[in-house]
Amino acid sequence: MPLVEHDPAHRLWLLRGPESAYAFRLDADDRPRHVHWGSPLTLSQATQVTARRNPADSSFDEPGDERQELPAEGGAFFGVPALAVRFEDGTSALEWRYDGFALDDDALVVRLADRHYSLKVSLYYRVRGDVVERRTTLRNTGDEPISLLRTDSASWTLPRRDGARLSRTSGAWSAEYGVLREPLPVGETTLTSRRGVSSHQVDPWVMLDAGDATETSGEVWSTALAWSGSWRITVERTHTGRVTWTGGFGHEHVGWRLLPGETWETPVFAGLYAADGFGGTSRRWHAYVREFVQPHPDELRPVVYNSWEATGWDVDERTETELAAAAARVGAELFVMDDGWFGARTGDAAGLGDWVADEERFPGGLKPLADAVHAHGMRFGLWVEPEMVNPDSDLYRAHPDWVLHMANRERTTLRNQLVLNFARPDVADWAHDWLDRLVGDHGIDYLKWDMNRAFTEAGWPGEDAGRVWVEHVRAVYRILDRLRADHPALRIQGCAGGGGRTDLGILARTDENWASDNTDAADRITIQHGYGQIYPAGTMSAWVTDSPNPATGREAPLSFRFHVAMAGVLGLGGDLPRWSAGELDEAAKLVALYKEIRPVVQHGSLYRLADPATSALTAVQYVLDDSVVVFLWRRPTEFARPFTPPRLRGLDPAGRYRDQDGAVHDGAVLLCHGLGWDFPGSGYASAVVRLTRVG
Repeated sequence: MPLVEHDPAHRLWLLRGPESAYAFRLDADDRPRHVHWGSPLTLSQATQVTARRNPADSSFDEPGDERQELPAEGGAFFGVPALAVRFEDGTSALEWRYDGFALDDDALVVRLADRHYSLKVSLYYRVRGDVVERRTTLRNTGDEPISLLRTDSASWTLPRRDGARLSRTSGAWSAEYGVLREPLPVGETTLTSRRGVSSHQVDPWVMLDAGDATETSGEVWSTALAWSGSWRITVERTHTGRVTWTGGFGHEHVGWRLLPGETWETPVFAGLYAADGFGGTSRRWHAYVREFVQPHPDELRPVVYNSWEATGWDVDERTETELAAAAARVGAELFVMDDGWFGARTGDAAGLGDWVADEERFPGGLKPLADAVHAHGMRFGLWVEPEMVNPDSDLYRAHPDWVLHMANRERTTLRNQLVLNFARPDVADWAHDWLDRLVGDHGIDYLKWDMNRAFTEAGWPGEDAGRVWVEHVRAVYRILDRLRADHPALRIQGCAGGGGRTDLGILARTDENWASDNTDAADRITIQHGYGQIYPAGTMSAWVTDSPNPATGREAPLSFRFHVAMAGVLGLGGDLPRWSAGELDEAAKLVALYKEIRPVVQHGSLYRLADPATSALTAVQYVLDDSVVVFLWRRPTEFARPFTPPRLRGLDPAGRYRDQDGAVHDGAVLLCHGLGWDFPGSGYASAVVRLTRVG
């Protein structure tokens, strides 16, 4: 059965997923109108979904009830525009003329042209499983520029339901991905980043439901933007009960000019319908990311050791070589030297931008350290922050015009640094050239690409400054793409002060993401819970660090810290030379255990068994074929506080499952009553349970 079908008589298109369908049509004025997004329908059934009369039924409201696929000013439209333009004569309303459609492999393109002005728009739809990828392109076919005030990728419509609830994240640096589920108010709710990155504060995704969905049941409609810069998603609930939302790159007061002959492309804004709750929604997103987004989804991510929390700025060849030896002894597979290896970088005030190893700390350059790491059988990686510069650097003294700045305005420093303007081709070429040499000359296997501050004074004197917000990110993408093409063995971790740049756009170009600078295991449970709403565990870097934790001062058992980090891509970041012999032995055993269960964690289906916001005992479960891994964590709580044993999911009720101790459990019992695991006392406690189906 085809993924896309067309009914020319009704001017309607239907897109099919395995468990969903999406349909839209053209109205009498050639405006694309939403028809259906939800459970599967046939093409014939979709044509039976008729337009409803607007309950308000007055001249003060929009006629009809069908929402536009890409709403724009023009006619009786009073909602949030996804597309806003201004022509040279001041006209801003748009009137469309249908210009045909095309099917390219699994992609549908519907073409529109303005009835008078030289603007053409193409709406792109592509089905990936049950995910519908949407984006928009605009082309200026005339000889006058067109001002683009808002160019969203797509707009979405929730079917009529009795209620409406919005799920999203809310957070901050070192407290990312807090999940909020709140009733959607009447009016407009805008989520946005004006920081130049997708941000620590809120991720560029939303979930909508009728207020009745749970982790295991209910309809959920969700969308995620594949963009790593500033963005905006606005959800509107009208007084008539209609819920729509629109999203794309940029934010308010940022626009650009579409020049004659130029084409403007928006990023993908992907949508997913699921009928099995928030858990089913997450598992479908994870499958989509693994199959269609990640560069190397079939690989197993290595156990990394990162030197930052052990050394800080005190980096030199001897110290790093000793750390590498210690990391190899506990089973690390990749050694990453973090900040402090280059230029005058003995703190955060100087040297950023001067990407040459310091001669005093590394008299032979980086090659001796890289060779020592490789001799231990580990890969070698480096921390870099290509988009930034310290004013106290040779680079800035030579090129003060290379940073984002505005004429006659101060240059705000954050973390003693400024942002390089990658929208400038000469700056982007410089960045690619030194990164290419660094990787090629030193046999570097892995880069930790960091980005530690938001945009300020985001101007470009003499140029169309609004483009900086978009072209900077596109340049980052191009550099990452070129590095990967030129160095096929190179692997890259995305980082922006932790989770400040987490989105589908960056995950298409990196192999894993540093979810947070907060390595406290108790906090990480909540952080990882939010990260996993959209993004799979195989992309989530998580470290085991020292106790007390360097950031929070909390103490936690080594096994608890490991068990939390093992629920993602395990890493080590502690000061290993200070660990006791017993701790090092325990760490080596836990690393070995992780390597055994790693395929299930990184490639399996995730089931959240308890919400850390409400449960004293939190658990997550991974299932891959006949293998099951369950992590259970209890954070300190009041004495004798009861907890509900988490029931397992995703098992065959008729199946039988053997645990690591040899006991055999019936699937029906595990699904109904969970594991009989006992955590006495009230302090930190954790366990890893491995199950294998045996019948």
